[in-house]
Amino acid sequence: MISRLLDFLSDYLAHRKGLLPIIGMVLIVVNLIIQFVFPLSPLAFSNIFLHVGLLISIFGLMLAWAL
Repeated sequence: MISRLLDFLSDYLAHRKGLLPIIGMVLIVVNLIIQFVFPLSPLAFSNIFLHVGLLISIFGLMLAWAL
């Protein structure tokens, strides 16, 4: 089951090489918006969208280079 999922994801992302970096950049922008709109929110203090967006962007760039 996991093998089929990885095959599907590999085939899907091979044709959409920029999808993961764009999703990562969107998450980084969401973090920026949260910082200004909800400055006292727990999400603003944790910067979780910033960190996840950065990891997804880097992983997407490495994956696009490999595919």
